[in-house]
Amino acid sequence: MKTLTKTATLAAALWFGSALVPASAHHSFAMFDFGKVVTISGSVKEFQWTNPHVILWVDAAAAGADPAAAWSLEMTSPGNLTRGGWDRHALNAGDKVSVDLNPLRNGSHGGALINVRNLTTGKSFTTNLRDVEKPGLK
Repeated sequence: MKTLTKTATLAAALWFGSALVPASAHHSFAMFDFGKVVTISGSVKEFQWTNPHVILWVDAAAAGADPAAAWSLEMTSPGNLTRGGWDRHALNAGDKVSVDLNPLRNGSHGGALINVRNLTTGKSFTTNLRDVEKPGLK
C-alpha cells in the first residue's frame, strides 16, 4: 500500500508539473537593446500575422548602411496589435516601409519593432499600445 501511495503521489506531481511547462516556454526580451533605436528603410518581404508574436520581414538597410539585408522584426500578439489599429492587411509583400526598431544585442539583422510607416499606403502603425489608447500618458 505504501508503494501505491508513493507512486500515486509521484504521478500527481509529474502531472501538475507538466502543466507548468507551457507557461515557462515564453522567451525573454533580453535579446533586444531597448536603449538603442535603429531606423531601416526597404520593402516588406513577408508579414506573418500569427500567435504568439507577429513577425515582419523587411529587405532593408539601416540608415547609413549598405547593402540591404533581410531583417526579422518581432511584435506583440495579433490581439494586442488589433487594439492599436493593426490588421492582417496593414502591411503587404512589396510595400515600401520605414521602420524604427530596438535592435538585437548580438548585432544581427533583427529587433523589436517600435513604429512602421507604410510609404506605399501612407499609414503609420506603432506597437506602443499606450500611445494609441491613452495618448500623452507617461
